[in-house]
Amino acid sequence: MESKDYLKDISDIKNMMNKSSRFISLSGLSGILAGVYAIIGAAIAYWLVTTSERGYLILDGTIFRICVFILLMVALCSVVTGIILTTKKAKKQGAKIWDATSRRLVFNFLIPLVAGGLYILIILGQGKYGHTGGLMLIFYGLALVNASKYSIGDIKYLGFIQIILGLIAGTFPGYGFWLWVLGFGIMHIFYGTWMHFKYDK
Repeated sequence: MESKDYLKDISDIKNMMNKSSRFISLSGLSGILAGVYAIIGAAIAYWLVTTSERGYLILDGTIFRICVFILLMVALCSVVTGIILTTKKAKKQGAKIWDATSRRLVFNFLIPLVAGGLYILIILGQGKYGHTGGLMLIFYGLALVNASKYSIGDIKYLGFIQIILGLIAGTFPGYGFWLWVLGFGIMHIFYGTWMHFKYDK
């Protein structure tokens, strides 16, 4: 009987330590919606490009600027949705939304993401946009892996998948758009659904 109590106490201590060192209030539903936003944005961009006079993108074209705007709106909607749903989940759990753990999570997530974003802007300025989709996937995957030690550990697997897809896109740049859709759209929906039923329910 005493051994069972000791095991329970050890399990409780382990859970408390895990909660204090990891931000576990991330919403799986926000991942699903981020994937939906990405697919809708990609569909609009694809339609704009394929129905344009040229049928392809050029850096100084109006269609390109519209596609960049769509990309920014997808990112903005995903971030806002993530903040709203994560805040709601944290309140239900009685957890703080902004503490030392969540600050470490955001900081470690942003390091690869900001560095990657700046690098992509540099190569776009040089007129090299063939590998943009692959680079987005790689740096986003690195950001997920880097942040996973301060959150739900399962997100690192999504990060690994994004990195692999990015490397494939780098090898076959002609498929970069579709691999971007697969990574940011379909994989977000898949992993968001899995995390929703595993952690939210």
